[in-house]
This record gives sequence, structure tokens and C-alpha cells, in this order.
Amino acid sequence: MKKFIFYYYDSEKLLYRRVKTKYIIGSILIFLLIVSFIVKLIHPTIFHNSNFMDYEPNTIVINVKDTTNDFTEEKLIDLLKTLNIKHPHIVLAQAKLESGHFTSKIFKENHNLFGMKEARVRINTANGTQYNHAYYSNWRESVYDYAFYQCRYLGRINTEEEYFSYLNQNYAESPNYVQSLKTLIEKEKLKDIFDS
Repeated sequence: MKKFIFYYYDSEKLLYRRVKTKYIIGSILIFLLIVSFIVKLIHPTIFHNSNFMDYEPNTIVINVKDTTNDFTEEKLIDLLKTLNIKHPHIVLAQAKLESGHFTSKIFKENHNLFGMKEARVRINTANGTQYNHAYYSNWRESVYDYAFYQCRYLGRINTEEEYFSYLNQNYAESPNYVQSLKTLIEKEKLKDIFDS
């Protein structure tokens, strides 16, 4: 059986000296304590998680009802408010119009609320292109992408009419786009949602 012998260099006597076994064992124990402390800081559930301990051995727990990214119009409105989106009533109308009131294939499969294309020259949150439109991990990423779009291109626009004018010239594919937005805002009283 091979024995491992460790040495250290004594610079005063210019000699290699043998390390005593008790120092090696002590060093290993200190190292293991430090590693376990770091692991516990990074991921405390490895050592103690009362929820985990409550289950029988060989039991797998899966949360099948994670609703974090489930879409509702109320969540969209809250996010528009949180992000301090300019003219949020217009943006909400765009989301409704572009997604067919949240029923379109582009919305359901791409999580794309605004019919956005994948941006090439600005920061964006898209994962790529599918069905000729940007696709996202979830609907929130679509809103973040619109916020980046708004910051990049609409930052200096202040009035509603300037906003509509920009959309008409740079966003709309239909000649009636702005009129459709205005009609939707009026019909569903979208401005009132954000004025309160």
C-alpha cells in the first residue's frame, strides 16, 4: 500500500520538511467545513428544508400550477403601470388590436402582444423569429421589448398626437391603424384605466 507523504519548504533552513498527519487531517476538516458553509449559503435547502423533510422517501413533488407567467389583462395593465410606459392607454390598445384581443396565433404561440418583429439594432428580449414575428419566453418579455422599443424610438415624443403620428408613419401596416386604435380607446374607455 502506498503512503502519501506531504512536505513543505522551510525557507529559513532551505530544507523540505515533512508535514505531520494531524495537520493534514485538520486542514482537510477545515476545508470541508468551509465548503459546506459556502454550499449552505448558496443553496440552503441542501441541508434543511422543512417542506422537503415533510415528504415520504421517493416522493416527487411537482408544482403543476405555476401561474407566474399566466396572462391576464389586469397583469398587463399592472406591468404597463410598473414600467411607467408612455401613453399606456395607446399601448394597451395596440396590444388588443395586434393580438386580436389576446387570441391570435402570434400571441398564443410567440407570446407576442404587439406584433413586433425581432429587433436587429436595439436591445431586445426576443428569443428569435417564428411566423415572421419575434417570439418570447413569456408575455412579459414582449412588454419589456416594447418598453425598450419605446425608449429607443419614442423617448422624445410627448403628446398623444405625436405618438399616433409616429405609429402611423413607422409602426402601422394598415392605413386605418391609428383610427382603429382611437376607436378602441374610446369604445373600451382605456384612458380611464390609467387616469384613476
